[in-house]
Amino acid sequence: MRKLFLLSAISLFTLFINAQNNSQSIHRLKVFIDCSNTFCDHNFIKTEINIVDFLLDNQAADLHVLITEQETGGGGDQFQLIFFGQNRLKQMTDTMRFNTDPNATDFEERDMLIKYLKLGLTRYIIKVGGGSDIAIEMKAKADENKKDTSTTTKDPWNYWVFRMGANGFFSADEVYKTSRIGGNLAANRVTEELKVGFEMYGGKNRDSYYLEDSTSKEKIVNKNEDYNFSHYLIKSIDDHWSYGYEVALSRSSFSNNKGRLLFRTGIEYDIFPYKAVNTKFFTLSYVVDVRRNSYFDTTLFDKTKETLWGHALETNLSFKQKWGTIEFGIDYHNYFHNWKYLNLGVNGEVDIRITGGLSFNFYAYAELSRDQIYLPKEQADITEVLTRRRQIASGYNFFTHFGLNYRFGSKLNNFVNPRFD
Repeated sequence: MRKLFLLSAISLFTLFINAQNNSQSIHRLKVFIDCSNTFCDHNFIKTEINIVDFLLDNQAADLHVLITEQETGGGGDQFQLIFFGQNRLKQMTDTMRFNTDPNATDFEERDMLIKYLKLGLTRYIIKVGGGSDIAIEMKAKADENKKDTSTTTKDPWNYWVFRMGANGFFSADEVYKTSRIGGNLAANRVTEELKVGFEMYGGKNRDSYYLEDSTSKEKIVNKNEDYNFSHYLIKSIDDHWSYGYEVALSRSSFSNNKGRLLFRTGIEYDIFPYKAVNTKFFTLSYVVDVRRNSYFDTTLFDKTKETLWGHALETNLSFKQKWGTIEFGIDYHNYFHNWKYLNLGVNGEVDIRITGGLSFNFYAYAELSRDQIYLPKEQADITEVLTRRRQIASGYNFFTHFGLNYRFGSKLNNFVNPRFD
């Protein structure tokens, strides 16, 4: 009798504890974080937000948070957070955006992201009954140096951003040495109405190695140089149309390009409004171009200089949704004097979450090249081929990557353990 009473008491206590746990779990929001095209520090998110359950299965979550990132004209980033309510929170959808400073560190960007993530989650946490765990502070921080942002801020630089840099590397062993030096300079101005920029870069490569046989030892030295200056201007017409032009001057010993002056102009149409770029983007563009080429060596068509007219068609499609990402692009170009001199490129990327822990990713790029009229008439020797000193004729190139991933087991993942990371 005493044993029966003891077992009954244990059973009642267990039921009481389970009921308490179930009651608590009902009031915990189940969240799936989906960082589409940006990096998210998941460990930091779980550490800073511990009143929700973070799931690894998007289908089982009450809330799917899609986070995307786009670069702004000033050099910073614009983050967009879309909150998709699911299951018991179906039909509850919200969107938040914020911009980061161009000089912001990863630490500062991470803090901004967690701040807006907390703000966005608040509404949903309250909805499931977990509002008692939320602490809200709505008092401005005292800062005597803080600027008044109640009126439009005037930019002393008029939205111009300047960048400059220099780089280089050197690598060597007993038989092989390689080095490169380079530099770049850019000035860009981006507003909603106009995008204008000037960019310049240049560099030199030097490779040397020894070829040795039983009777001799020969030192081979290869040098390449490349320079480019470009200016572009893009003007907004409305939410769907824009037009612009580009002027570029370039030089590349690798591509037999002694000097190339390029001018091109065209128009672009976005089927979706440009402001929807964080989630969907579908553009069609048509460009007319003219280029004046001069060559180091006589080309396959006995040319040392020539002027070429051509045109191009291009389309780009991008969807970033909670089910995954799809990106696809086609670009076509040919010369007017002979339409068989053409270039056709196709690229596509798919990253789809099929269901739960099953996902599929695929990327491919293919190019059909029929416009390499700048190649030298004289055939490259074996050392130029092996060292990539000179560009070689190729009718096509292709690259692909694909994968299928499946995760199963525990759906709950709130713990952070950085030991031996």
